[in-house]
Amino acid sequence: MSRTERAAIFAFPQSWAWARAIGEDRGLEVCRVAVHRFPDGEVLVRVPERVPPRAILVEQLHEPNPKLFPTLLAADALRRAGAREVTLVAPYLPYMRQDAVFRPGEPISQRVLGRMLRLGFDRVLTVEAHLHRVRRLTEVLPGRSVSAAPAIAAYLEKVRWQGCLAGPDAESTSWVQGAAELSGLPWVVGEKERRGDRRVKVVFRHPLPSPHVMLVDDIASSGATLAQAARALTRMGAERIEAVVVHAIFAPGAEERMRQAGIERVVSCNTVPHPTNRISCVKLLAEAL
Repeated sequence: MSRTERAAIFAFPQSWAWARAIGEDRGLEVCRVAVHRFPDGEVLVRVPERVPPRAILVEQLHEPNPKLFPTLLAADALRRAGAREVTLVAPYLPYMRQDAVFRPGEPISQRVLGRMLRLGFDRVLTVEAHLHRVRRLTEVLPGRSVSAAPAIAAYLEKVRWQGCLAGPDAESTSWVQGAAELSGLPWVVGEKERRGDRRVKVVFRHPLPSPHVMLVDDIASSGATLAQAARALTRMGAERIEAVVVHAIFAPGAEERMRQAGIERVVSCNTVPHPTNRISCVKLLAEAL
């Protein structure tokens, strides 16, 4: 479809701020998706009676279970109202960590999510999809996973960070290296052994380039990985440790766990609403459109 065709952005109430920011950046009209809830919990969504050929739906999916089905309903409504191409902008993409059957009887949630979203969307844009054994988002669904490295590097420049960057494990290499190269800072990556949901061991086998360390990771849930990484860094001589997280999922107690491990401050991108949000990824996704 031609990129010159008219387009508009649509958003559920909880994602209005994101949609408005992207709309202002791209010069596009922003419209609300109305939601009606029936007594039994079912929902009915409504979009304008007529929409442009290109529809962009913005939805934050960090609380996925109550949001995924209304998101598919909105995609159907947009097509029936005239959209020929529907794009989903989801700053955080859920159900990506289960990319294999780790124990008999488990599903591969990543593939299930991919099949679901293909039902309604021509492509999906997200930030730092949690990809491990699957290397590219296109292996799961049509779309693009945008790197948060430029936004992280801009934050490091803003706060004038003097030190090095560190990733807790090999999975963090891409965004740690990307942010380091853009900011001109040295970096190291550790090795992680997971022994349970909240039990991990992290080891750094190379000397620290600086005693001031900024840990960088894509997702913090229990905080266990970053906490163990901080303890390992302290044993290696780190004197000051802070952390940048792309997706601040943060289960109860996670922030305290990280503080007790010696992490002085944690900041996050705004892909998941949280008080630690300091880094905006709006421009990254707006440009990806």
